[in-house]
Amino acid sequence: MRLKLSTLALAVALTGPAALAQTASKPAAQPDPIVASVNGMPIHLSDIQQAAQNVPEQLQQLPANQLLPLLVNQEIDRKALLVAARKAGLEHNAAVAQAMAQAADIKLENAYMQQAVAPAVTPAAVQAEYNKDYAGKPGPEEVEARQILVKTKAQAQSIIDQLNKGANFATLAKTDSIDPGASNGGELGWFTQNQMVPAFANAAFALQPGQYTKTPVQTQFGWHVILCEGRRASPTPTLTAVQDQIRQKLADAAISSTLASVRSKVKIDIYNADGTVNPASTAGQ
Repeated sequence: MRLKLSTLALAVALTGPAALAQTASKPAAQPDPIVASVNGMPIHLSDIQQAAQNVPEQLQQLPANQLLPLLVNQEIDRKALLVAARKAGLEHNAAVAQAMAQAADIKLENAYMQQAVAPAVTPAAVQAEYNKDYAGKPGPEEVEARQILVKTKAQAQSIIDQLNKGANFATLAKTDSIDPGASNGGELGWFTQNQMVPAFANAAFALQPGQYTKTPVQTQFGWHVILCEGRRASPTPTLTAVQDQIRQKLADAAISSTLASVRSKVKIDIYNADGTVNPASTAGQ
């Protein structure tokens, strides 16, 4: 969860509820006010909002009037440490300087990538991708099934033999299955192929309604006997349901494209383990 701390919430937390009544008669607050300073170095509300994004989950449950002072004091501590480190001249330490340079490089790389990817994952781009891949089209095929899960192949085969003689699947599931759904007759409900482990899904989707597996199916959970009770195309997913998946797809494509572009504009030499250049690996301009 990412916390968005408003100016009003900050004011209430730092000055108490009594100050809230006074804020109504005062001019609008600055969009990014200073909430503290250390040796003249300002700490802005935006700094606190950024810090809130990295708060451990247990602290996210705190009310704003408890969490905000903690975050402000955390930023004060960081600034005080920075003052002490500079006084000690640590930025001139070779190892520290190298680590600082690497951190700066990573920030710059990330900023470039974010700048390149952002236009590819706009709401309009997500909507266009949804219209192309989902709108007006049925969702993936689903199967409705029951299962009986046992520990051994012999047990599964015994159950199949009983089914072949007319035994009731749900009754056998209640008495023999070790699956948590046994009390419901092994009912699994509707699922798509990618929601189950491959061996189970392949067997279930090979069945027609009313058919059960004629040989035991093994997965990491044990041995299964599966009964298909129905097949259908799932409803078209809503944009809300798939928008995160679409964003990830668009972002992945933009990242790959950006990396290919920047690599094509530089000279790359890849070396062997002994430090010699590998001519077959030379790439770029």
